[in-house]
Amino acid sequence: MLKATKGNQVKVHYRGILMDGTEFDNSYTRGDPIGFEIGAGQMLGGFDAAVEGMKVGEKKTVTLTPDVAYGEVNAAATTEIPREAFPEGLELEAGMPVPLASPDGHRLVGTVSQLNESVVTVDLNHPLAGQELKFDIELVEIEDPSV
Repeated sequence: MLKATKGNQVKVHYRGILMDGTEFDNSYTRGDPIGFEIGAGQMLGGFDAAVEGMKVGEKKTVTLTPDVAYGEVNAAATTEIPREAFPEGLELEAGMPVPLASPDGHRLVGTVSQLNESVVTVDLNHPLAGQELKFDIELVEIEDPSV
């Protein structure tokens, strides 16, 4: 039976779980497996490595440390934005996600960490940075490389 290897296009179902048992993502619920190329950097490094070597129909559970998931929290990854840069009437509060664009147009989401009347401090770390994550993974398809 064919095993998933680097360069294969695959589809997997997965369930992402925080260490406290909270589910943060689930492709089964969406009814749509995710497709990606193994080794192309499209997925978390640890997730990508976990799928390599699996066979269609195989299931496994893996725990990813921050270094192979969303990285460690970088205390310097913040930015201060003048409050007037936000739409008038927007009720900002700590913990609120805010969409941003970098100077080169790259879109990202930050989290309001502090605010006062003139400045909003936004944390640019991924919300799951610094956390160990558990994934239940099921390989559902390996695209036939001969096609």
